[in-house]
Amino acid sequence: MRGRALIPAVAVAQVFFSGAARAENPRPAPLQNVSIEQRLNEQVPLDLVFRDENGQSVQLAQYFGRKPVILSLVYYECPMLCTLVLNGLTAALDVLSFNVGKEFEVVTVSFSPTETPELATAKKHTYLKRYGRPGAEAGWHFLTGDQPAIEALTRAVGFQYTYDPALKQYAHAAAIMILTPQGRISRYFFGVEYAPKDVRLGLVEASQNRIGSLVDQLLLFCYHYDPVAGRYSAVAVNIIRAGGVVTVVALASFMIVMFRRDARRKRRLRAVLGPNAAESPVTSTSPH
Repeated sequence: MRGRALIPAVAVAQVFFSGAARAENPRPAPLQNVSIEQRLNEQVPLDLVFRDENGQSVQLAQYFGRKPVILSLVYYECPMLCTLVLNGLTAALDVLSFNVGKEFEVVTVSFSPTETPELATAKKHTYLKRYGRPGAEAGWHFLTGDQPAIEALTRAVGFQYTYDPALKQYAHAAAIMILTPQGRISRYFFGVEYAPKDVRLGLVEASQNRIGSLVDQLLLFCYHYDPVAGRYSAVAVNIIRAGGVVTVVALASFMIVMFRRDARRKRRLRAVLGPNAAESPVTSTSPH
């Protein structure tokens, strides 16, 4: 399934257009080519070369292979929207028990070919300080690149944007994407606020359950990703089924506890009163 999210950077708004809405309210000229087209399960070209915060040439493949990856596309001199995207991502990561660099990687790429590693370094310093967890500097990467690499990456993930020369700004959408360790697109989350539950479940699914807990597995049984809404939605039938399983397990656990408690009581009685004490309906220690 494919969904489209439209958010002009200059207006900081998110609009989802249906066919009827487009006919009644056509997009402004700067937004004609601005959207995000979901390309779930498609492969991102990992041989693309960018520059890291230190100005070193790096291939995207360096950040893949073992862990799921959160990908954010921004530009560092964006006056408003990109800051909101990164703020929203950081706020979600703050809540997660997973740690950047340990359970997953974050790759932030500027889609402006004029931006420099110095800008990337400054942005990385800002968000690592805000995130505040040790080891994150090795797991959150801020990249810049040349136009061919940028176009190849944005095209692969369906990120369509445009430059407005009058405003000297980019019009673009707001979203983050979760990729598998192999570089396939697993999930899209739209807007500038990302529910920590959705991000966590997206990472667990993208990792093919290599991270997370039994609780996450239960939640993934009860919640399914809705690609149109770009979030996890409850599945009522599965919740009822899961509730039934939990009830059965709870009853079985209660019965096991009671049987064990009764067995311990009988053992104590035998130890004090003899081997037949537990079977006697009445036990008396008074002399006749």
